[in-house]
Amino acid sequence: MTESARAFVPGHVTGFFSAHPDDDPTKAGSRGAGVALSDGVTVRVEPGDGLELDGESVAVEPVDRVLEALRVDARVVAETEVPVGAGFGVSGALALGTALAANEVFDRGLSENELVTVAHGAEVQSGTGLGDVVGQARGGFPVRLDPGAPAYGTMDGVPAAGQVEYLSFGELSTEEVITGDTEQLTLAGKQSLSTLVADPTLETFMQASRRFAREADLLTPRLREAIQDVADAGGEASMAMLGETVFALGTGLSDAGYDADRCDVHLAGGHLR
Repeated sequence: MTESARAFVPGHVTGFFSAHPDDDPTKAGSRGAGVALSDGVTVRVEPGDGLELDGESVAVEPVDRVLEALRVDARVVAETEVPVGAGFGVSGALALGTALAANEVFDRGLSENELVTVAHGAEVQSGTGLGDVVGQARGGFPVRLDPGAPAYGTMDGVPAAGQVEYLSFGELSTEEVITGDTEQLTLAGKQSLSTLVADPTLETFMQASRRFAREADLLTPRLREAIQDVADAGGEASMAMLGETVFALGTGLSDAGYDADRCDVHLAGGHLR
C-alpha cells in the first residue's frame, strides 16, 4: 500500500447520445459521441474517509459506490477545472479518478478495463451518467458504438485534434433526463450516430450534435442564440449533454464575441500522475 496516488481524468462533452438501460449496470449505458478536454478533474486518494471537491466537503454517490466496490476506506480530494453539473462529466471523472488512484494506493491489482467497468457501473447505478466514463477513459473524440463498460461497449473515434471553447450558462439535471421518457431522445441519437459513422469528421460530428439537440428538444433560448451567433461568425458550435453549456471548435465562441474558456482536445484518457 502507498501513502497516496493521484489521477487525472479529462472533462468530457457529449454531443449526442441514445440511452440503453439494462438490469446489469455494466451493460447499460449509451451510444453516441463526444470530446475529451484537457480541462478536467484531478483526484488524490489516500487512506481515510470523506470527499473534498475544490476545498469543500461533498457527497458524490458514484465515488461512494466505487470505494464500496473496491472494498476500501479512503479520503478523496479532488479539484475540477470545469463547471459541475453543466455537461462536463465531473461525476464520471470523479468516479474514474477514484478507481484509478484507489487501485494504486490499496494494491487492488485491477486492470484499466476493470477499473473503467467499476466506475461506469457506479455512475449508471447513481443515475448521474451513461457514457462519460468510457469516453473519458479513451480520450480524443470518442464514439460509443455500443453501450456499456469495455467488455460490452465497442468504441471508435474521430481521428482529429485541436482546440475547443466552452461557455456554461447553468446546470441541467442529468438524472431527470436519463430516467424520464427517452424515446424521442434515443431515436434522435441513433440517427446522429449513423450520420457520424458514415462520415467520421469533426464537421459531421458538430452537425449531428446540433441536429440531435434540436430533435431531442433540449435547447434553451440562450443556447439557441449562442449556437446561431457562432454560425453567423463562420464557426461550429453545439450543446453539451447534459448542461446549459455551448461548446465550439477552435475559436468559434470568441469569434462570435463571447468570453469563453478554451482548452485542447485531450487525446489521452484518464491516467495516474
